[in-house]
Amino acid sequence: MIKASDLTLYRGSRCLLQDASFVVHDGERVGLVGRNGCGKTSLITALYGQLDIDQGRLEIAADWRLSWVEQNIQSLDKPAREHVIDGDRRLRVLQAERAQATDPNEIARLEIELEQAGAWQANSRAETLLSGLGFAPDEWLNPVGTFSGGWQMRLNLAQALMATSDLLLLDEPTNHLDLDATLWLERWLTSYQGTVVLISHDVEFLDSVCNVILHIEHQKVERYRGNYQAFIRQHAERSRQAHQIYERQTREAARLQGFIDRFRAKATKARQAQSRVKALARIQAVAPPESESSIEIRIPEPDHSPHILMRLKDVQAGYRDSSDQPHPILEDIQIRIEAQDRIGVLGVNGAGKSTLLKTLAGELSALAGEVERGQGLKIGYFAQQQMSQLDAQATPLQHLLRLAPEAREQDLRSYLAQYGFVGDKTLEPVGPFSGGEKSRLALAIVLWHRPNLLVLDEPTNHLDIETRHALTVGLAQSEAALLLVSHDRHLLRTTVDQFWLVANGTVQDFEGDLDDYRQFILQKSNRTPKNETNGDTDSTDRKTIRRQQAQQRQALAQQRRPLEKALKVIESDLEKIQTRVQSIETQMQDPAFYDEATRSDERESTLKEHGQLSAQASELEAKWLDLMQEIETLEQTMTPEI
Repeated sequence: MIKASDLTLYRGSRCLLQDASFVVHDGERVGLVGRNGCGKTSLITALYGQLDIDQGRLEIAADWRLSWVEQNIQSLDKPAREHVIDGDRRLRVLQAERAQATDPNEIARLEIELEQAGAWQANSRAETLLSGLGFAPDEWLNPVGTFSGGWQMRLNLAQALMATSDLLLLDEPTNHLDLDATLWLERWLTSYQGTVVLISHDVEFLDSVCNVILHIEHQKVERYRGNYQAFIRQHAERSRQAHQIYERQTREAARLQGFIDRFRAKATKARQAQSRVKALARIQAVAPPESESSIEIRIPEPDHSPHILMRLKDVQAGYRDSSDQPHPILEDIQIRIEAQDRIGVLGVNGAGKSTLLKTLAGELSALAGEVERGQGLKIGYFAQQQMSQLDAQATPLQHLLRLAPEAREQDLRSYLAQYGFVGDKTLEPVGPFSGGEKSRLALAIVLWHRPNLLVLDEPTNHLDIETRHALTVGLAQSEAALLLVSHDRHLLRTTVDQFWLVANGTVQDFEGDLDDYRQFILQKSNRTPKNETNGDTDSTDRKTIRRQQAQQRQALAQQRRPLEKALKVIESDLEKIQTRVQSIETQMQDPAFYDEATRSDERESTLKEHGQLSAQASELEAKWLDLMQEIETLEQTMTPEI
């Protein structure tokens, strides 16, 4: 069991946790969630003993064996399989002792212990892990140093899974995985017999793996039973109740403060005012409920979009080496992208998904065949390495000014605010930004030019849950065509309505959805019992459904547009009225407003204006609610049933 009591944790001068308490029971699979910077990684680091706590107690069962993913690699020359086996520390100790032993009795004892430790199955276990995480058999004995940084992190993950452990600690384990490897890891963790504490921003991964959620908020840790969706429901109810308490106490405090301010100076009211001061002090402070994310990604509507955006005929895609020799990866590509297409690209790492996207985006020239681009085609391409193209010395505002030197600074600031860059943040150099902040800025830059074809390669890497949600909503409402590679299943389910499969050196339609793809992966690995298969997919019906979805989405966008414009007008008028009402109410709280010296006709005029404005505000709010209801009804009636 893990038990935290009155835990206080600092990072530098910043307090992350203050008197936090929680419990994790044996065998639970725990998702650790909360906003970026709230202390999730610091808490995991404290759990495996590499960060000291400042106050309180953090107790872990004394006999538990811990495993976590190392960030560094000691030997780059070691074969990948041996690096993975190193995760089983007990086995390695026994092997070292056996290599040194000379006494027959000692040798016999060690042989028995090696047998019990699974020494003769170690290679097979390591190979299973390597295969599940996407390593081909001919790579298992390659030196660790020959792999890229992302693949080295996969090796470290495999090493952590290899360890014989009771507590497994994972921080964003899917960040460097493709969808196939994510599905495999999901299955592996659900069958793991120990306790798991993990951080992830992939909500479907959390839903599938976790049965407990620990939520860090306001320097406290709250425990919720169930998966991520259960947590969302429970947290929403708690937040609703907290809002009610907070609003009630805020109203009471404002009423008391108004009395104090008005009558404190009057001798006849001094005693009453003093009693209100004491009452105000007694009101228990309730922290304001956590506000909604300030990030609202609105993808600009394309200025123009040709019906046929791109067409590839007999294309061979790959790269050329320094000697200009071609190295094809994909052959005989025959695809067409139309204005309303929303396509998810599936396939294992190394199959050629990124090569396909680079070819479509013009980053790679086709080795053979014909690539036709529609007149007016404008591509917004987000690559996995997009963040590395940012200027570390430049600010977010400077990045946009380079793209649009004629644009008004206020317009650029308003645009950046959608991606969470407000105030001084727009004027800070990008270099020290977090991975999530850099990724948001890179997205903002890609989307600035109003592309009519979005080509996105793993856009959610480094993004927290709130930003992923904002991007998902933005893409779902976008009128641009979409081509998407992502291991985030929620993003794929919500934003695309057809799939391509990149496999066996070519690209073809995948007739099915993500659940069908999961079955396809399981069947391919010979791990699907016959009674778990879904049967044949009716490809004709699925194509019809996808076409209907595209048509309904286009019709919905057209009908929403005038309603949303009317909403903006109302919101603008309301803002002006509320500003004036607030100004009048400030006057009304001033005792001088009621003095005889103040002209009664002026006071009466002001009070009359206040009443009229309040009535106008109520009328506008009613219209706003009607429009929102109309939009909601429209969305419900036009959502296709599958």
